[in-house]
Parts: sequence; structure tokens; C-alpha cells
Amino acid sequence: MAERIEQRLEDRIPELEQLERVGLFTHKEIRAVLRKASALEYKIQRRALRKEDFINYIQYEVNLLELIKKRRARIGYSFKKDEIEHSILHRIHSLFNRATGKWKDDVQLWLSHVAFCKQWNAKHQLSKVFSTMLAIHSNKPALWIMAAKWEMETRLSSESARHLFLRALRFHPECPKLYQEYFRMELMNAEKQRKEKKEFEQAKIDLGEFNYSEEILNGEMARIVYRDASQKIKGVEFQLAVLSIAKLFDFTQDLQKEILESLQARYADDPLTWDYMARRELELGSLQPPEHSTKQKKVSEMAQREERCCAVFDEAVRAVPTEDMWKCYITFCLERYNRKTNSEELKQKRLERTLSVFSKAHESSLLSEALYKQWLQLLLDSNLSEKAVEVAEAAIRHFSQSVEMWQMRLQVLIQLKRDDVTHCFEEAMKHVKSKGTLPLWTLWVEWSEDTNSKEDTEALYQRSLHATMPAESVTMKEMYLDWTYRNYGYKKVKRLFTSLCENRPFSLDFFRKMIQIEKEQESCKMLNLREYYERALREFGSTNTDLWLDYIKEELSHPQGKPENCGSIHWRAMKMLQGDLVEDFVSKYTLLQTGHL
Repeated sequence: MAERIEQRLEDRIPELEQLERVGLFTHKEIRAVLRKASALEYKIQRRALRKEDFINYIQYEVNLLELIKKRRARIGYSFKKDEIEHSILHRIHSLFNRATGKWKDDVQLWLSHVAFCKQWNAKHQLSKVFSTMLAIHSNKPALWIMAAKWEMETRLSSESARHLFLRALRFHPECPKLYQEYFRMELMNAEKQRKEKKEFEQAKIDLGEFNYSEEILNGEMARIVYRDASQKIKGVEFQLAVLSIAKLFDFTQDLQKEILESLQARYADDPLTWDYMARRELELGSLQPPEHSTKQKKVSEMAQREERCCAVFDEAVRAVPTEDMWKCYITFCLERYNRKTNSEELKQKRLERTLSVFSKAHESSLLSEALYKQWLQLLLDSNLSEKAVEVAEAAIRHFSQSVEMWQMRLQVLIQLKRDDVTHCFEEAMKHVKSKGTLPLWTLWVEWSEDTNSKEDTEALYQRSLHATMPAESVTMKEMYLDWTYRNYGYKKVKRLFTSLCENRPFSLDFFRKMIQIEKEQESCKMLNLREYYERALREFGSTNTDLWLDYIKEELSHPQGKPENCGSIHWRAMKMLQGDLVEDFVSKYTLLQTGHL
């Protein structure tokens, strides 16, 4: 092994001598490079190879290349690249080849090699990398697309790109993304040839020796790809994706028309088809003849376009009366309403249209829970409070077991300061299962704190502890503790803490809150702090290192603390903490002892 390493280091000597001779590196730096290279070589020649060693070696060589590049620019020296850079590039490619040969399944390693080849313009080497990578990772369409794009955009070879796409489709005959990119490539090729032909004609060059096929120029190859794909891939999403690609090219009107006709014929009952057809009206322009545009005429024209869109949507909800179709209609109306406009008239018209569509969808009983929430929010933002109350009641009739719907209704009633808030809370608790009611209980007690007497609020807190699930009662305990301290002071909160500790579960914040309350007292007693820390450690001592460290800090810093207890606390922590937490605790404890924590 040593002989092989020595040979590889000797192979470096010519390039290093050149670096020193031309003044890019000093003799001291050359020696440093040799020492580092020797260490890296030994690591990659071991029996038990590690991927990280190859990555580190490659990164070192890349950094060396970048340094040489910067120093060349600084001193203005651009010769001897064959003897210096090319030698290093060859070595990096060799390292990549060894690494990818050893760890074939690591796609990121292959992509790093691809990126390096692109950065240093190693086209011949990159072609080999793609060929080997695709032979191993033929099951990944994204890699085929990457290779084909490189062939088309960098090497300007439409034939090679087409060949790669056809090979990829043999492995993935029903991959929509592959067909989309193949379709795009054929259109790009047609556009490139059209531009070339136009430039030749403008320069009055004889086109006899150039063979420009009219079929390719008109996008016939892309049409063939589309027809083949539409037979194998079902779904309106693919049709719309292909149509959006075709619209990027100005010579595809006939192709767009064919795709659109196929879309309407095969997917007439799909909401996405209707959604596209309606939104298309925005792009078609005004039916009025072009005149001198004024601000008012622009607003009027936009209003006309939106009316035409809505006319298509109205037809759609009659033809396809489904929840998804109404969702498309409402989403369109909300998008238009949220667009900025200086015209108050247009803004008001959009609001009225949106509210009208919401009402129609509600009357058809085809409004989802999420859309009810959006409707309520829109009404509240528009100061239509009474209507919001009606909608909230209607939503509850459809989704009586939804916590979020009850929450929205209650927020509306609280915002309007209605008298029936308590009754509504009681109704909510009857309809909703105990699991997941925490948002309702937190809303109820927060409202009660601002509205009801202390006695009523305390009774509500007590009730919430029994009504919520154990995991949710943890949050209520924290809130109860905080509220009691704010309203009744230290003595009562201490009694409450003792009472609440009788029933699990607890949260760490519950104990930390009580520790913080104790610290805020003028006569903060270490005896009480020890009790709270001990209770907390019984619950969380095996999973939380900071709790042990805070306990030790307290013993060290409190006037009534006993520093001699720190040793026993440390010993208990080492026994109680699990797994890697022991090592974490030891490192933090060392920092604490040295005054760095």
C-alpha cells in the first residue's frame, strides 16, 4: 500500500514544480500540499473504506483548484494549464469514479460529480457520468430528464436528447413528467430551427444545403408525443400541464386547439376542466373594439372579463354540481376579491359576487368545512356581523362535531358580545367528543376571565380538568396555576399546586411555572424550591438534562442553598438519565464548573 501511495504522490511532483516555478505557490505551501495529500491518500487506501474520506479528498482538491484560479487572476498568469489544472481535474474525476463505483446507490454522490463536471465544463467526462449513472439508476425519471436537458441545452443535440427520452419512456411508460419534458424539448427544438431558418432567410443565404423539415418546424413531433402520452396517461392534470407548455410557444395555436378539444371531450365532467375554461376568459381580452384606454375603461373591461368567467362557472355548477366544482368557483372569486384595485366600485362588485356564490353553494348543501370558515372570515372582515352569526349557526348544523366550527361560531359571538355565549359553550360541549376539546376549553376560560366573576372562572377551571382528556388537561393545569397566582396570590397558588400534583399527567412548564412563582417572592425559600425540583425530577428526571443543571445552579446561587448537595444531585442524574443524555449532561456540567454556562 505504501508503495502505491508513494507512486501517486510522485505523480503530483510535475504539477507542484510548475506551481512553484511560475510563482503561484511558495516552496512552503508546496510542502504543505504534499503533507495533506499524503494523509488523504492513506485514508482512501485502507481496507475499510469510508465515503467521508473520499468526499474530504475531493473537497480538498476542488478547493486547491479554486485557489489556483484566484491566484492566476491576481498575478495575471494564464499559461501551463495542461500541466497544472488538467492533472488535478483528472485526479478528481478518478476519485469520483472510485467513490461512485463503491457506493453506487448514493445518488447525491453522482449528482456531485455531475455538478463538478458542469462547473469545469468537462463535457466529455459528463457524458460518461450520465451514461454510467443512468445504467445504475434507470428507475429515477428525474435523472433521465436532467441528462436529456443537458444534451439539448448545453450540447445543443436534439437527437441525443430525444434518444434519452425514448430510452427513459421504455423504463417509465406512464410517467407524466417525462412526457411533459419530452413534449417541451420537441417544441424547443422546433423553435430553435424556426429561428435559424428565419436568420438564414434574412441574411439571404441559400437553404439548399440545410434540411429544415416543415413537420418539425410546425411542432408535429410534439404533437406525436402528446397523442402517444394522452393514450397512456389519464387525468385532466396532465392535459392542463401540456397545454400550459404549448402556450409558451407562439407557433402552437393548432396544437393548443387540439389539446383543448381533447380536454373538453374526455374530461367534460371534471371540475378542473371547467375551472380552466372559466379562467381562460380572463386571457381572451375584451369583446369591445380597442380604443384609447382610460382608467375607467380598464376597470370596465376587467369587470366584463370577470363576468364572462362567472358565466362559465355558473354553467359549470349546473353541469357538475359537486363540492369540488363549487370550491373552484369560490376560490376564483376569492382570488379576484383579494387582488388590489383602486376602483372601489370593482372591489364592491367582487365582494358581492363572492358572498353570492358562497350563499348559492350553501343552499346547494355543497359547502365544505374549510369554505365555511373562509366565508365567516370574509363576513367578519367586511363588518357583516349579523350575517356572520347566521352563517356560523348554519355551519354548525352541517358540522356539529367539528371543534373548529364551534370555535369559529364562539369567536363570532364573543366578538359581538352576545348574551348567549355561555349557552353556546354548553351546546358545544354536548356535541363534541371529549377528545380534542382543548381549544374550546381554553377559549371558554379566557372569555370567562374577562367576563365572569372569579368564583365562576375557578369553577370552570375545575370542571375543565375533569372534562378534558389527560393529555389535554396538562395545558389547563398550567393556565389554572397562572390565573390563580394573578388573582389570589402566593398562598392560594401553593395550595392549588399541591392539589393538582395529586393527579397525573404533568408538563415540565407546570413545575417551572411554580418554581418561577417561588422565585418572585420576597422571602424565596430554598426548601420550597427543593420540593418543586424534586417533584419535577420524579416526572422528567430521566429525559431532561437542563432540569438537573438548574437544580444544581439553584443550590450554588441561592442564599439558603447547600453546595455540598451538588455532588449527590450529580450522582443521581448520572444514574437516572437515559442513553446519550448522560454524555450531554457531563459536558454541560463541566462547562458549569468552569464558569462557561
